[in-house]
Amino acid sequence: MAEQLYINGEWTNASSGKTFENFNPATQQAFSESAAGSADDMKQAIEAAHAARMSWRATPHTERAKYLLKAADVFEAKQPQWAQILIEEGGSIFRKAMFETGKASAILREAASHAVQVGGEVLPSNVPGKTNMVLRQPVGVVGVISPWNFPLLLSMRGVAFALAYGNTVILKPSEETPMGGGTLLAKVFEEVKLPPGVLNVVTCSRDDVEAVGDMMISHPAVKRISFTGSTATGRKLAEKAGTHLKRIALELGGKDPLIVLKDADMDYAVNAAAFSSFFHQGQICMAAERLIVESSIMEPFSEKLAAKAKSLQVGDPGNPETIIGPIINQKQLDKIKTHTDGAIAAGATALCGATHEGLFYHPTVLTNINTNMDVFCEETFGPIAPILSVNDVDEAIEIANNSQYGLSAGILTSDLGKGLDIADQLESGMVHVNDSPLNDEPHLPFGGVKESGMGHHGGKASLEEFTEMRVVSIQRKQRPFPF
Repeated sequence: MAEQLYINGEWTNASSGKTFENFNPATQQAFSESAAGSADDMKQAIEAAHAARMSWRATPHTERAKYLLKAADVFEAKQPQWAQILIEEGGSIFRKAMFETGKASAILREAASHAVQVGGEVLPSNVPGKTNMVLRQPVGVVGVISPWNFPLLLSMRGVAFALAYGNTVILKPSEETPMGGGTLLAKVFEEVKLPPGVLNVVTCSRDDVEAVGDMMISHPAVKRISFTGSTATGRKLAEKAGTHLKRIALELGGKDPLIVLKDADMDYAVNAAAFSSFFHQGQICMAAERLIVESSIMEPFSEKLAAKAKSLQVGDPGNPETIIGPIINQKQLDKIKTHTDGAIAAGATALCGATHEGLFYHPTVLTNINTNMDVFCEETFGPIAPILSVNDVDEAIEIANNSQYGLSAGILTSDLGKGLDIADQLESGMVHVNDSPLNDEPHLPFGGVKESGMGHHGGKASLEEFTEMRVVSIQRKQRPFPF
């Protein structure tokens, strides 16, 4: 039986009756069948969220927090079950699936704490007897569009904080991961008896994704949009949102640098680089897609990283020993292959990898890279580690900043002062000294600069995205008017 839409607290088929299949990337066999929602279904979900918004807003913040904490308990109790969905639907390796399901619980608990932290301030007035208050209030209906690479975590990031602040939500997950990114959340919140209409989930096929997304953006009841995905799609959505004077938070692509200085601990640097470049097959916006290494350590670093890459087990993502699972689909694998093959044809050397069996692309280390190669300029989203040699720190900074993207960055050095000096000069929304660029915590603001997005998720930054600032003044005694 096909998975259904979740609208106004009820499970329902798509209005057209259509469904679409979702495939396990490891086996290429059908994993599930989901309702192919349409623009009309999205409109119905928006209307349900709009109708529920005032009662949810009026729900005491402590009660809203309780729903989120109960949902966190459900996720923890059923973690192996949910993790298996991520493994089979999206090709997550076992370790990544367990991490993601655990992180979903952490996000819920962090968001619950924020339900009681919606503060304001009192400001003075030049008018005698007046008190000015600056308040934060929920915007109303929030639309969340989530991607396939971390479907559960990135859906939850948008949903949980929006709910905590008193908004109602419509969630549209990726057509590649409709269960892990959408249906699963609906089932959990249904189990904790979240009131009808507060969370609605509309899945759709690739054929209808633009029409469904356009309905979310254009409908006047939707006041905020949270989107995580590619820069190309984010730019289109921002243009459409701008037409409707609607605010949108965009977490987009990355081509994140990992700078390795000659004074870094070599073994630590190799482990950090391998994790940064190969975790979840490199299909992460924060993955290290540009390794910038000082020339004096270039050769030993490259050789050790290649040896590490060759040791990583490729295969069944459900096996706890597997490190490299499948690429999400053929289109993405073709992009990885095009970038890698193009670099090799232009003079790059593959120290390992550059091969695949089906959708399993082996971890690849490339040297003799230059800054004009697509593999060093464009987002690859695969298990590729292109290494560029630089003469000194100044050149490393210049090359790191020579990118249209600016999401995250890592710096590896034994000199923390030098690391902080470099961090100050990098054009990146997040910089991690002596750590991987692949970094995030639920209470930290998450966002990039340049073409990596605008706005932030996580922690108190979510308050800016999902609430409106309002001024309310109180005139404690009658004031004189000019006429």
